[in-house]
Amino acid sequence: MKILSLDTSTEACSAAIWTDGVVVERFESGNQHSALVLAMVDDLLAEAGLALTQLDAIAFGRGPGSFTGLRIAAGVAQGLAYGAGLPVVPVSSLAALAQGVEAPKVLAALDARMNQIYWGAYRKNQMGIVELVGDETLATPYEVLIPTDEGWTGAGSGWDQYHITLSQRLGNSVKSWKQKVFPRACHVARIGGVLFNCGMAVPPELACPVYLRDKVAEKSNIIPEN
Repeated sequence: MKILSLDTSTEACSAAIWTDGVVVERFESGNQHSALVLAMVDDLLAEAGLALTQLDAIAFGRGPGSFTGLRIAAGVAQGLAYGAGLPVVPVSSLAALAQGVEAPKVLAALDARMNQIYWGAYRKNQMGIVELVGDETLATPYEVLIPTDEGWTGAGSGWDQYHITLSQRLGNSVKSWKQKVFPRACHVARIGGVLFNCGMAVPPELACPVYLRDKVAEKSNIIPEN
C-alpha cells in the first residue's frame, strides 16, 4: 500500500509517504503551510521514486484544528487526488496526535483559542492503532469529561496551554502529560492505511474539514495559563 499523507491542522506542517509500512516524512513548524506543503510533496515523491498515479490514496488531517490549516490540507488533498484519480482518506487530527504518543491511553487536546480546547480520548488496540472513546468535543478546560479509569497520558497544545487546570480537573485519571506534541503526517498515514483497508476512503469532493466549532465569535472568561 502506498499512501501520501498531509497534516496542516496546527502550527506544524508535515507530509509523508507510507509504502508498505515504511514511512518517509517532512516536518516543519511555523505558519507557512501553503508554501511548504506542496514542496514537501514534490520532495517526497522524488525521494520515493513515485508518481502520484502510483499511489493508492491520499490521507489528510481533517481536523479539528486551525481553520486556515484545515482548509489548506483539504484543498491540497482534493486537488492532488482529482488530478491523479485517487480516493481520499480523512483522518482525525486528534487521533493522529494520540497515535504519536507512546502510551496505551491518550487524552489528546488541541488549543482551540477563545479559551477552549478540542478534546478526544483514545485507546490503542492490539495493532497499536488508536480508537476513539466517546466523542471528539469542543469544551473549556473546566468542562472536559473525566475518564472513569486511571493511567491516561495527556498530550497536545491544549495541555501545553492549560495543563494546570486539566491536571486539577482530571486528578488521578492522568498519570502524566507530554509537551510540544503535534499531529504528524506519518501518523495520519498509519491511521489512513487502516481506514483505507476498512473501505473508508471517499471521493475527493467529500474530503471536507471537521471544525467542531460553529460559533467562532463566542468567547469565554477563562484566563490562559502560563
